[in-house]
Amino acid sequence: MEDFRFKKKYGQNFIKDKNIVKKMCELSNLKNNSLIIEVGTGEGILTDVLSHYGEVLSYEIDSSLKDKLDSKFSSYKNVHIIYDDFMKRNIEEDVENYSFDNLYFISNVPYYITTPILMKIINSHLNVSKIVIMVQKEVAKRFTSKPGSKDYSSISVFLNYFFDSKILFNVSRGSFYPVPNVDSAVIEFDIKDKLLPVSNYDLFFNIIRDSFQFKRKTIRNNLKGYDLDKISEVLKNYGFDLSVRAEELSVDIFVSISNALCKEK
Repeated sequence: MEDFRFKKKYGQNFIKDKNIVKKMCELSNLKNNSLIIEVGTGEGILTDVLSHYGEVLSYEIDSSLKDKLDSKFSSYKNVHIIYDDFMKRNIEEDVENYSFDNLYFISNVPYYITTPILMKIINSHLNVSKIVIMVQKEVAKRFTSKPGSKDYSSISVFLNYFFDSKILFNVSRGSFYPVPNVDSAVIEFDIKDKLLPVSNYDLFFNIIRDSFQFKRKTIRNNLKGYDLDKISEVLKNYGFDLSVRAEELSVDIFVSISNALCKEK
């Protein structure tokens, strides 16, 4: 890839240490007869390792990589690369072409669209068994943080509703080329078997977003556009009042607030 021109608009930083992607796959505990979705084929180093674990459906937005990747994987019967923007694809239709027992999402994702990619997977309603992704280290802390942590944010609550998550290991910036300005981390997201019942998902997500709108402000200030009496009643049940800040509240409290606001007066 010496002659390849890296494109900043695609957030291209290719992993060069094969031991890292091997570790990433080993820790994923992939089951037999699996379809593995990857976003950002890049040079294909992760794609190659994934191919030892199952059928691989990889998306690459940069069509200038097509000739090299097609040549590299020409003899691989279980590697399928779609040269298109993953965010514009109907992934439900894409996976219909494959037969599998387990579906995984494993990627060194383009960092600038990490959250939209996760949102797309969630909204697709595909039965994904597990997500394992490599992201910026600081983003990994935010994604996996718990109530009371300085890294706890609306995205932490949102992801915690759907997943049990943890950081598997850190990856130094020197493991990529070109070398990025940040270190990375590999995160595992396990889909929760049973989600807390939510009466109105739009309201639930709005409550989460608005609660963190001004990080140093209290729930009373951030949610002043909602029924504070009902919110106060919910918080009291959990040992809090309206002076609490959002970073102290767990996902089940946000669910309770949202459901209480859905009830008729």
